[in-house]
Amino acid sequence: MSSAVVTRFAPSPTGYLHIGGARTALFNWLYARRFGGRMLLRIEDTDRERSTQGAIDAILDGLSWLGLDWDGEVVYQFARAERHREVAESLLASDDAYRCYASPEELAAMRESARAEGRPMRYDGRWRDRDPSEAPAGVKPVIRLRAPSDGETIVEDGVQGRVTWQNRDLDDLVLLRSDGNPTYMLAVVVDDHDMGVTQVIRGDDHLTNAARQAQIYGALGWAVPAMAHIPLIHGADGAKLSKRHGALGVDAYRDLGYLPAALRNYLVRLGWSHGDQEVFSTEEMIAAFDLRAIGRSPARFDFAKLENLNGLYIRGSADAALVDAIEAILPALGPARGLPATLPPELRAKLTEAMPGLKERAKTLVELLDSAYYLTAARPLALDDKAAGLLSPEARERLAGVLLALESLPDWDATATEGAVRQFAEAAGLKLGQIAQPLRAALTGRATSPPLFDVMAVLGRDECLGRLRDQLVAA
Repeated sequence: MSSAVVTRFAPSPTGYLHIGGARTALFNWLYARRFGGRMLLRIEDTDRERSTQGAIDAILDGLSWLGLDWDGEVVYQFARAERHREVAESLLASDDAYRCYASPEELAAMRESARAEGRPMRYDGRWRDRDPSEAPAGVKPVIRLRAPSDGETIVEDGVQGRVTWQNRDLDDLVLLRSDGNPTYMLAVVVDDHDMGVTQVIRGDDHLTNAARQAQIYGALGWAVPAMAHIPLIHGADGAKLSKRHGALGVDAYRDLGYLPAALRNYLVRLGWSHGDQEVFSTEEMIAAFDLRAIGRSPARFDFAKLENLNGLYIRGSADAALVDAIEAILPALGPARGLPATLPPELRAKLTEAMPGLKERAKTLVELLDSAYYLTAARPLALDDKAAGLLSPEARERLAGVLLALESLPDWDATATEGAVRQFAEAAGLKLGQIAQPLRAALTGRATSPPLFDVMAVLGRDECLGRLRDQLVAA
């Protein structure tokens, strides 16, 4: 392949960047990078009633967060409407298109007839060969493609293989509406041609569009880009993806605590495979990506797999990078936890120091933040039910004894505190857990935490002793 490869991602800004769109963008990005080409971004904002600036911002932000950069300026389809009209007029001039004066009532009758006969609605071509002089007064025409009425339209698809349509089953589609606005079908063809797109990669819900667009290309004498239509994503139960399955915006996955690299890795394996390999660096993805390895069956979205993969990425991330990632989601998650939108330097330092212990068990940044509760909690600590259950009167007596042992320590680090607690347990004829469990509950407010003596080292002498005294006073 040459460096002339050009792909494009072309979302409609009528909502967030959903997970299926994110995967389509990723596949286009990988294909372009694989062959040293370019991925362009086009916002298909011709639906003026439903397109919003908020959705455009969400798409751009979602792509940037995922690390999917595009080449050149963003193209806005609506801004090119004059060019689309110009092409429609050129098709009229070459007799590859015609003006259709069918009234809304006539079209409604065609639809009703098709419904009664149990067949798809197709325009019957009644203005295909009529003279415009016969046009009824006051009807603004649409411009329709004069599509071939016999033979076949064939698309050699990079995923679906050869797909064939009988031309008699494809009607003369509208290119320009009666108000002069271009249709999606025309706009896509003109934009892909003008942008030099060589490879179209999109969902297989666009497969029938490929036939119709191929006919427009043929009428214009333009080369049809290579096509690849990828199966849609279903839920783990095989049903069409819905919000309960994970059909959320990319921004929601960010706020749920997923790392962009983990989500990228998960998305690339939805419908594409490379042997038994599950974990890919970005470089490995680019080197291995191949359209022929995309399956024809719908991929299944599985939250448990995504969580496990995210946990793997968390454990492999640098501590400082994880603190940065937590801070990025604090505006969304902090208020409910009584945390500021930005980390004070002292808390940032403590989080970084505690991160080796925190990240071993967490599957999301949210879990990571919640397990760091002990660092951010105000005194006296609120205990959860399990922690409160561990602090029986007998356990509090032991804590009073261990408090004395800890107060006399000359040094305060994980080794010193562990030594003191072990020595106290042995002297009292107790197992370490009989001291460590209530000690953990008193210091963290939880029954589980990162390794106890690491926690004590991060909290420091004064905070640990203060929290222990709080619990003894509370008794």
